[in-house]
Amino acid sequence: MSHVLLYLKRFIFILSVLLLTILSPQNREMGSIDFNYDFGLLQEKLVSEGFDRQRITKIYRRGNVNFDARGVSLFFVHRESNVNYKQYPKNLSIAGAKLYMRIYESELYKAQEKYGVDRELITAIILVESKLGKTVGKWPVLNTLSSMASLFDSDIRNRLWEYISDSTILSLDNFEKKAAKKSNWAYNELRSFLKYTEKEKIDPLTINGSYAGAIGIPQFVPSNIIRYAVDGNMDGRVDLNDNADAIASIANFLKNCGWHKGVNDKKARWVIRQYNPSGYYVNTILNITAMLKG
Repeated sequence: MSHVLLYLKRFIFILSVLLLTILSPQNREMGSIDFNYDFGLLQEKLVSEGFDRQRITKIYRRGNVNFDARGVSLFFVHRESNVNYKQYPKNLSIAGAKLYMRIYESELYKAQEKYGVDRELITAIILVESKLGKTVGKWPVLNTLSSMASLFDSDIRNRLWEYISDSTILSLDNFEKKAAKKSNWAYNELRSFLKYTEKEKIDPLTINGSYAGAIGIPQFVPSNIIRYAVDGNMDGRVDLNDNADAIASIANFLKNCGWHKGVNDKKARWVIRQYNPSGYYVNTILNITAMLKG
């Protein structure tokens, strides 16, 4: 009888997640526009900083890495205030989250005991970040990070400006400043991504994520994978598409950012902002956490 109930719970959980995904305004076709760019300067920069030339050359010569103008352009038009966080504290999403907590009860309790992070908070983050693990992104992460990192190259930066100038409110000067900042950020994330995939023996061309290069159920950027991701199921590898690893990694992140049992509201808000600095995001996570505890 217990097995029947478990299968029933899993069926209801999967059904609720599918409905969440279908109703999500973020469901749209992904694609890239090829600028016919070979990432030559980027490759040389990586090699000059210690990456193996043979490995880098092999990665970029396989023909699957293209400059993704469409994805990169989102960095210059996206506004956090436009994200529909109001979609989450609804009966359907909360029901799905509660079912997730029952299915992964053991993993959540283990993380709560080890890291001192409430299981409801972990679940709230998983709900908002990836619809309980069902919406992890369709953008090739290597394309995303390589494209953004390459904006230090004035040629490709000028071509991108021509592509987006009619659809952005940014001036050319502000675009240049933002491009320089994003390029530096993406380059550091690309370095972390290449280190992570090498360590875990993963083909970097097989990993998809968000348009910003965030990966897996917890939507970690690569630098946070290096710092905080852990092997939750003790199988000898870190896979953020695995729920046990994702749950433990979120808890480890929050603990390292200062979360502890009995944390006050001010500190709690500060810690969650380290995950996402948006005030909308922080309020949503705390609201969902409270509803899951209720």
